[in-house]
Amino acid sequence: MIASFPHAETVIDLGAVRHNVSLLAAKAAGAEVMGVVKGDAYGHGAVPVARAAAEAGATWLGTCSLQEAFDLRAAGLTGRLFSWLDVPEVDFAPGIEADIDLGVSSVSELARIAEAAVRVGKPARVHLKIDTGLSRNGCPPADWPQLVEAAARARNVEVVAVWSHLARADEPGHESIDAQAKLFAEAYDTARAAGLDPMRHLANSAATLTRPDLHFDVVRPGIAMYGLNPVPTEDDLRPAMSFRSSVVLTKRVAAGESVSYGHTWTAPQDTTLALVPAGYADGVPRSLSGQMDVLLGGQRRPVAGRICMDQLVVDCGDDAVRVGDEVVLFGNGRSGEPTAREWADKLGTIDYEIVTSMYRPRVRRRYVGEQV
Repeated sequence: MIASFPHAETVIDLGAVRHNVSLLAAKAAGAEVMGVVKGDAYGHGAVPVARAAAEAGATWLGTCSLQEAFDLRAAGLTGRLFSWLDVPEVDFAPGIEADIDLGVSSVSELARIAEAAVRVGKPARVHLKIDTGLSRNGCPPADWPQLVEAAARARNVEVVAVWSHLARADEPGHESIDAQAKLFAEAYDTARAAGLDPMRHLANSAATLTRPDLHFDVVRPGIAMYGLNPVPTEDDLRPAMSFRSSVVLTKRVAAGESVSYGHTWTAPQDTTLALVPAGYADGVPRSLSGQMDVLLGGQRRPVAGRICMDQLVVDCGDDAVRVGDEVVLFGNGRSGEPTAREWADKLGTIDYEIVTSMYRPRVRRRYVGEQV
């Protein structure tokens, strides 16, 4: 077999994940922590991250789809799992058999889960979701009493929790947060009046850090687990992902020589160029052309010309760079390298999108900070 060597890699620091979960658990003292590992743990790898989160005190794990939850069960994770969004065709029976808690946003969805519970022969554990203003998933307030009554009558359904999701918690002090909290309190009171005794969970990463009054029974940190800060108030989160490659070729070019497609960059003086085998097929957005730096040889250096599918070129001036030198495309910023947030700001997006999109076939994922 021919050995395969990656052109680039993401390095995931599980020690940083454990640190972040411990910090969040301390912030939410009195509430349990649900570590959200949907989207392959925001591109960090669901199973290793889930294990690290559990080691650091997360008693729940949150997934979007049942398949994501099944993958965790297959890997031997036995703690509480919560799954909240699937297509209408999905059969909930295997999820009930696997002791996965299920999100419910409508009477029809509740009926499908209840029917699956009958087939399985065990109660389904459900979390009723009220739409408090995000207007995505969740039961509209007008339909909430009907959903609550149906859940209270269902003999093969155990209502574990009432929950919702905040739209602007990353803007501390925004009036919508209190408005959503008020609707959530009213929905909880309706559930209690129907004879239910559910837990409550509302706080995402930002609310975990800034709104202790909304911690309730469980908090659901996502992006903060990975060290990316949704609010400006927490400096001790540690980014867990870095993105690295290496130099595969160096060459001197004369002043006036141009680089890459379209010749959008021309050397203002004689300079050394370093070729890096990572491009937009590997997660480096082409739209960063002309505005991107990397860390190479201990200092930031600009990318020259357009980013290609498989490669980019770095302007190194008169500095000595060698084939094999490490290139950090983004990291935690502590050595001066770009960060995922910097990429996001330049692209007009959020760092969630940057890290989640880093799972690529040609990019190896490597873990450090694993416990022995």
